[in-house]
Amino acid sequence: MSAISLRDVTKLWGNARAVDSVSFEAAAGRFLVLLGPSGCGKSTTLRLIAGLEQLSSGRICIGDADVTGLPPARRRVSMVFQSYALFPHLSVAENIVFGLRVRDVAPRERGERLAKVAALLGLTELLERKPSQLSGGQQQRVALGRAIIAQTPVCLMDEPLSNLDAQLRQEMRREIRALQQKLGITMIYVTHDQTEAMTMADQVVLLRDGHVEQDGTPDELYGRPATVFAARFIGTPPMNVLAGVPGAGEGRLLGVRPEDVRLGVEGLPGTVESVEYLGADSIVSCRVGGQPFNVRVARHASAAPGEAVRLSWNTDAVHLFDAQTGKRMERATALAQKVA
Repeated sequence: MSAISLRDVTKLWGNARAVDSVSFEAAAGRFLVLLGPSGCGKSTTLRLIAGLEQLSSGRICIGDADVTGLPPARRRVSMVFQSYALFPHLSVAENIVFGLRVRDVAPRERGERLAKVAALLGLTELLERKPSQLSGGQQQRVALGRAIIAQTPVCLMDEPLSNLDAQLRQEMRREIRALQQKLGITMIYVTHDQTEAMTMADQVVLLRDGHVEQDGTPDELYGRPATVFAARFIGTPPMNVLAGVPGAGEGRLLGVRPEDVRLGVEGLPGTVESVEYLGADSIVSCRVGGQPFNVRVARHASAAPGEAVRLSWNTDAVHLFDAQTGKRMERATALAQKVA
């Protein structure tokens, strides 16, 4: 059963289409990530699901109920905002149970739920503190606790880690994913960070200019990108996409990921522009026929700026795209031979 289903959901701001005929489904218990660059419509889509914005057209179902016209309080979803939205004058305990108080949940049940959630999130010793006395990670846990204690089947998260430093983001990614799996709830998670999407999601919906560019698993987006945009949005560095490569065919673009490229004595000629040493590997930035081209190699790269190099890869690493539409094409018979 689908926990959430969107059908041709559209949101207009005047003549601008913030969300343009978006359709997708999230199965119960799945972790779905809405991924895309700033301004692509991902946060607006989340707010439409929550009922914080009204649709211009389309339909939203949660479980087996059509909630398109329902107010937020009747949609049975909880939400964690980017800013955490904690009340500064309330304690951690009061922040977590605030929604239960509004809904007149009995004091005994509030206390029981609070104890369980605090233990789950490691907040038991912090319940009397105010938000100003907490670290960023602790504040994030309080916001999570407020969502979890509501015991809704769906939790919506709008870039909840963007205010944290890199190390804490990594820790919280693991914690949120483990929590979602333990509770078995459905999460819809908004981010512009492909690392969050790839490491946390069961399903990724990649948005671009208000529409769905690709909907699939992280493996599918990385291994079989539907468009040039998807190919270059997923992966660090992004996929190399070249025009005019011998053997690719007229009107086609050839894509190959930097980690699939070899530096050697055979292959396409290129010129090294720079080398970035990252410790475990190096990124060698080249020019091939006037086009940028990155190579990812293990450890230190022996190449130096200005050096002439040869680049090669296996044929099964090649991705082909239509030069006009940018859409994925199957490899042509002409690429059956090794590119060299």
